[in-house]
Amino acid sequence: QVQLVESGGGLVQAGGSLRLSCVASGIIFSLNHMTWYRQAPGKQRELVARITSIGSTNYADSVKGRFTISRDNAKNTVYLQMNSLKPEDTAVYYCNAERSARTYWGQGTQVTVSS
Repeated sequence: QVQLVESGGGLVQAGGSLRLSCVASGIIFSLNHMTWYRQAPGKQRELVARITSIGSTNYADSVKGRFTISRDNAKNTVYLQMNSLKPEDTAVYYCNAERSARTYWGQGTQVTVSS
């Protein structure tokens, strides 16, 4: 059974930092591309940051220079370091694992940034 479990969300003031973690089980983690998405109330889910199985990364323009995605294959974990948080970063953040035609989602973790 595949599980992606996110953690690290919470309430933070604007300008603050959070680090999200997503621990995967039931997949060969190192072979999966890992992506963080987010969904704010009333908005569509959007890609935040992605790291491929070989470590290439890409980011949404809105988070470039503030967020950093990384992975630790030994721990089956992907991270999202979020700095200089803004109120518009408030959303539920989801972890996604993808390999070939298979994709899996976590349950999400809430990030709330107060102004």
